[in-house]
Amino acid sequence: MKYLNHFKLAFLSVLLITFVFNCSNQTETTSQDDLQEEEEEEVVTDLTKAAVNYTNHCGGCHGQKFESFIERQWLYGNASADIANSITVGYEPNGMPAYENTFSTQEIKDLADYILQEIEGKTKADIEVENPNLSGIIESDDLIFRLETITNEINGVPWGMVQLPNGDFLVTQREGNLFRVTSEGVISEISGTPNVVAQGQGGLLDVTLHPDFENNTYIYLSYSSPNPNNSNQRTTAVARGRLSGNTLEGGQEIFTALPYLTSGNHFGSRLVFDNAGYLYVTVGDRGNRDTYPQALNNGVGKVHRLVDDGTIPTDNPFYNMQDHEWSVFSYGVRNPQGLTKHPVTGAIWEGEHGPQGGDEINILDSGNNYGWPTITYGINYNGTPITDQTAMAGMEQPIHYWVPSIAPCGMDFMSGNFYGKWQNDLFVGSLKFRYLHRLKMNGNEVIGHEELLNDIGRVRDVHMGIDGYMYVLVEGPGRLIRLVPEQ
Repeated sequence: MKYLNHFKLAFLSVLLITFVFNCSNQTETTSQDDLQEEEEEEVVTDLTKAAVNYTNHCGGCHGQKFESFIERQWLYGNASADIANSITVGYEPNGMPAYENTFSTQEIKDLADYILQEIEGKTKADIEVENPNLSGIIESDDLIFRLETITNEINGVPWGMVQLPNGDFLVTQREGNLFRVTSEGVISEISGTPNVVAQGQGGLLDVTLHPDFENNTYIYLSYSSPNPNNSNQRTTAVARGRLSGNTLEGGQEIFTALPYLTSGNHFGSRLVFDNAGYLYVTVGDRGNRDTYPQALNNGVGKVHRLVDDGTIPTDNPFYNMQDHEWSVFSYGVRNPQGLTKHPVTGAIWEGEHGPQGGDEINILDSGNNYGWPTITYGINYNGTPITDQTAMAGMEQPIHYWVPSIAPCGMDFMSGNFYGKWQNDLFVGSLKFRYLHRLKMNGNEVIGHEELLNDIGRVRDVHMGIDGYMYVLVEGPGRLIRLVPEQ
């Protein structure tokens, strides 16, 4: 035993001498400062990747300038771990998908840290300062113009607008308020609006006028309406009432898209009247793509056609058919937040959000199936395919689609006489990239593109006013802007 202990001591001594010798002969040493620098470089790399992930996956809904995170009331906590948990598990009823199968745990943590880093100390006033200067002359491909700001003081999330015969505007706020905005920018609130569930992507959405508004004073509002028998459920609904001064009188719900669902996303919803006086209403798939858009026994993932009082036209394609929703005009749509009437043909054009890619512009026709989710040019948010089909017999192809997504919102055709070569082109607001997208049209064919007003804000709506000017409604800050040609 004594000899064994001596052997152990000798062996350990040799090891120690060898270790010291090797260390003293290293040509490159790693100091504590070097280790710290390497760690800092690793963090920078991770946050750089997080910035890309935010742009591609988060900015479309939350804003590329983090608009929805600034000065907000946090429902689920605002610590890094809280945000990481929200990203991981999602909150589907509020429209927030889960990303646990999209990102690794480390990527989610980096994304949460990146969001907190970017919003630290930032206010909504700071975003206004960061927005581009709206004065001066803008040169586009085919037009020189300037911008006139009617107001930049619309609170909350402005969503839809329409111009009244006297030149004032009605502007919806998703949080549930309806505003009158005068041509001088004076804002007043309209009372008598319907009960709205302002959660997730729901709230007070679009507004339009009856074609004979000057005689009957009817306005129409779309919104997320609560289930009177279950406060956790809601759906897209339409109400109409008579506008008297700053009061909506005799308001009543004239359309309800059934069934009510707990989901808080994909309500749609836009409103437009056609030349025959029928009202079109878009309703999103409510995040239930596999259940409702392709089935005709419900009102979800559809475009509906109504008489102005909410009754159903007898020439609707599925009228009086058993197990069909009679108000449906066309179906197979995802989240249609764009709707307008062509100024020449009178056809109704629809724009909708795709998932990750696959935003669409469609021309609506009676009974047509627009394919969602059986065919699509988009993929799941986690990068996996939804389907390997982009075309199929009996399903319509879009007039145009975007890959990657631009998150298209309100849209309108240029029908004023002041804009030269812009005439009859389609203008679409981009939520994700904060610009106005011009589709150069030759009849029903897209022959070119132009990005206008880059970084102006999340463009919620585009509207041809009765005065012949085009107006743009922007979120972050809430602005109503007029485009004025210089020629």
